[in-house]
Amino acid sequence: MITDDTDDERPKGPTILLAAGGTGGHLFPAEALARELQNRGCAVELVSDDRVSEFADHFPADAIHEITSGTVTGKSLGDKAKGVLSLAKGLWECRGLIKAVHPRAVVGFGGYPTVPPVLAASLMKIPTIIHEQNAVMGRANRFLSGRVRAIATGFDIADEDDDDDDDFIHVGNPVREMVLAAARIEMPPALKGGRLRLVVFGGSQGARIMSEIVPYAIEKLPAEMRKRLHVTQQAREDDLLRVKADYAKMGVDNDCAPFFKDLPKRMAESHLVIGRSGASTVSELSVIGRPSILVPLPGSLDQDQAANAAVLADADAAEVIRQKDFTKEFLAERLAAILNDPEPLMAMGARAKALGITDAASRLADVVLKVAGLKNLVKGDVA
Repeated sequence: MITDDTDDERPKGPTILLAAGGTGGHLFPAEALARELQNRGCAVELVSDDRVSEFADHFPADAIHEITSGTVTGKSLGDKAKGVLSLAKGLWECRGLIKAVHPRAVVGFGGYPTVPPVLAASLMKIPTIIHEQNAVMGRANRFLSGRVRAIATGFDIADEDDDDDDDFIHVGNPVREMVLAAARIEMPPALKGGRLRLVVFGGSQGARIMSEIVPYAIEKLPAEMRKRLHVTQQAREDDLLRVKADYAKMGVDNDCAPFFKDLPKRMAESHLVIGRSGASTVSELSVIGRPSILVPLPGSLDQDQAANAAVLADADAAEVIRQKDFTKEFLAERLAAILNDPEPLMAMGARAKALGITDAASRLADVVLKVAGLKNLVKGDVA
């Protein structure tokens, strides 16, 4: 255990245990659900791996527990055996944790750290739910899907392995309060001859490609167009000084940093977002309602980012480009076209916003509380 809010004076209601992989993509929706459950009088505890320490200071949980976890997808038999042993150790740890916490339900948000707690709860006959953020189901959730009582989804997906889709409850992806606040900011008018505000980011696995392509694409633009740009860009520490120097040399107004705590607000104040297409990014783009150029992370076994991006592309709310085609020549051409005629961005943003689900946390809480047998805390009608 790394945190324990024992001084909290709130009456301790029924406990819901959340399980999530230790990255923002899994923890952000878990954070939104935690706040909703607490608002309804529940106690919330979180179980994750050692990466959760980065988020522990602001995650709204009565306690946060670290458990052993591992992946069984290593290349060698030794790596796979090590992963199996880690999962077995985590399962044993979670049995003890569940006996101590006595949760009314366990909710998994994907990633291998969710397997031990959700599997342990299932074996102990504790109600279990998983939430799949992506437009295709990840490997951990696929493994758990036959062992849980409900599967909630961020996107309207079907079970490819089951003709009965009734197991899937589309609730949307819960987003943080700062995203909901950003959604109340009106998109700045995209005017011909006016300023164009870009936000560029790629997450932990995608920032380098953005630093390798975007500044050099902008360099290809005429000087008059460059002067109309304001670029907010996430850049890795290794790339940061070079990127800032490149923009300064070009005379491009910019704000570059390795991380932006207020990224949703910056997205809302932009005309165009360029980035990857993780589930959180796509959901935040739709809730806030901003047009985008998306470059799905290649090489994924599940191709989840490509599926996520397709949701916006199918609604003409985003342009999706494969990484091998995401060149400085391509991007320079697209930016020049947008700068010459930016007004279509407004319609793209509106189409993105039409897809947003702002009450996903409430919808998911209803599913969790119904499965947990706490129907007096359910607000809406859930399947």
